[in-house]
Amino acid sequence: MDSTAATPYTPPTPEVQLHISDEQNTALLTDTLALLGQGLPNADGATGLRELERWETVLAASDRPGLAKIKQEIKLLREMLASSDTQAHEVAEVLASLGAEAAKVGEESANGYSDALHQLSRTLIKAGNLLSR
Repeated sequence: MDSTAATPYTPPTPEVQLHISDEQNTALLTDTLALLGQGLPNADGATGLRELERWETVLAASDRPGLAKIKQEIKLLREMLASSDTQAHEVAEVLASLGAEAAKVGEESANGYSDALHQLSRTLIKAGNLLSR
């Protein structure tokens, strides 16, 4: 390799701040509650992974404080579901943690999200309990 050759440079792609409307937030909560209301996503995990990716996108665009733990847990859950050697009790722990965090956010929530977040919290905790058996 020629040490005098110019180093390739790719200019960084500017990040465009994604704007998520209240309607989109509501739709995401509604979709997730409907999905979990049918039971845990199927064994291949594709549906669950897509839903987690939606949440990651929305949470990344949020400037709301207090979401760091939820972002971390969703990323961990997505990684667990993508792995073939994840144990059910590990997923159960993350679901319970997400449920607890959703309840905290629901207590501080405005714009009518409180009830839906509390319902999501209960559903996640219940799903965690079912998996831990």
